[in-house]
Amino acid sequence: MPASPEDTASPENTVDVVVVGSLNVDLTARVRHHPLPGQTVSASALTSTPGGKGANQAVAAARLGARTALVGRVGDDAHADDLLRSLHADGVDTSHTGSDPRAPTGTALVTVADSGENAIVVVAGANACLDDGDIDAARQLLASARVVSLVLEIPLATVIAAAHAVGANTDAARIVLNLSPVLDVPADVLALADPLIVNEHEAHDVLRDNGITAEPGVDQASALCRLGARSAVVTLGANGAALADADQAEHVPGLPADVVDTTGAGDAFAGTLAWRLSQGDTLSNAARWAVRVSAHSVGHTGAQASYPTRDELRAAVSRN
Repeated sequence: MPASPEDTASPENTVDVVVVGSLNVDLTARVRHHPLPGQTVSASALTSTPGGKGANQAVAAARLGARTALVGRVGDDAHADDLLRSLHADGVDTSHTGSDPRAPTGTALVTVADSGENAIVVVAGANACLDDGDIDAARQLLASARVVSLVLEIPLATVIAAAHAVGANTDAARIVLNLSPVLDVPADVLALADPLIVNEHEAHDVLRDNGITAEPGVDQASALCRLGARSAVVTLGANGAALADADQAEHVPGLPADVVDTTGAGDAFAGTLAWRLSQGDTLSNAARWAVRVSAHSVGHTGAQASYPTRDELRAAVSRN
């Protein structure tokens, strides 16, 4: 791993990372333990913070120095105003994030236990209204991107349309497909994923649905490539990540972390990976940076609030 993250200068009309995905307001309750079915538990605190897997990845990349844009949809309400202001503050281009009066802004109901583990219920709201028309309107933006990250908290048909729009370009961006939640993605879309990102449980579900059994980690990543992805990354929590492509398979070790809150750690990983791939890193090196940033994230509360800036990341690297 290099001593500090260095970027390749982008031409004026180039965007490093375009994320096509969701925006949510996260309503987070801190609890001693997650409630069992039928059980009521008391919370020590309730917070409202910006979230959504798409917005989280965009913020993670932008804070690290990527020129980043988000294609998404919010409602016409106060939550939308708060989310857009927060994205602007982090330098994310929201010119293709529309406001929809038909549905409220997406909401995530999150409980975080003392262990740091979370449980999340997502209400899609306006995210479910993102459609092919939004992708058509963003074609020029998508064509200008080095990396396009596709996030499955929006309609699958919209993800497919975005993948086809990017893949149709002769000088296409690299597509990062974050298959969370797991949905049945067409083979031609899976074949564009470079990489496909899933956690070990999602990898198990994808492979099981295709009649494949694989051990968690490198074996899963290799199997996902055989299934059709150009490359694959399986996140393993505290154990780091496993990756594979046509030429190699590798385990990237985790880093020590005092876990406070795991909310958004996977998005920190994906956003960082997209940033480093946009700068020409190998998948292996990009995954090492992503492991580092996600380890930083779990040591802080919240999703976007836990993501480091480039200066904070450099300081962390210099200490290790």
